[in-house]
Amino acid sequence: MPNYKVVLEAAWIVKDVKSVDDAMSVAISEAGKRLNPRMNYVEVEVGATFCPFCGEPFDSVFVVANTGIVGLLLEMKVFNAESKEHAERISKKEIGKALKDVPLKVVEITELGLEEK
Repeated sequence: MPNYKVVLEAAWIVKDVKSVDDAMSVAISEAGKRLNPRMNYVEVEVGATFCPFCGEPFDSVFVVANTGIVGLLLEMKVFNAESKEHAERISKKEIGKALKDVPLKVVEITELGLEEK
């Protein structure tokens, strides 16, 4: 059975922040606390959004009235899945249990080669 790397995007809302950097730090910290120590194999980072005019990437963060929404990328490896769809279901179930009420969307699923395990 193949192994997969699954990347999910999460919309994380943070309150009482004063800057974009503050929102990113709080979002990563809060997500990490909810995932660790049980799910320390999930990597968390701020996602990127591409400018519709120039095509350049920028951090997926928006802050208004001291409330921010941060697009986080959550990456995990799924071993011995039957298919890409099975790997997607496994990752959504595992991460979804820890991050209740956080919207999740699959961004990428790639099959791992022998050297990437």
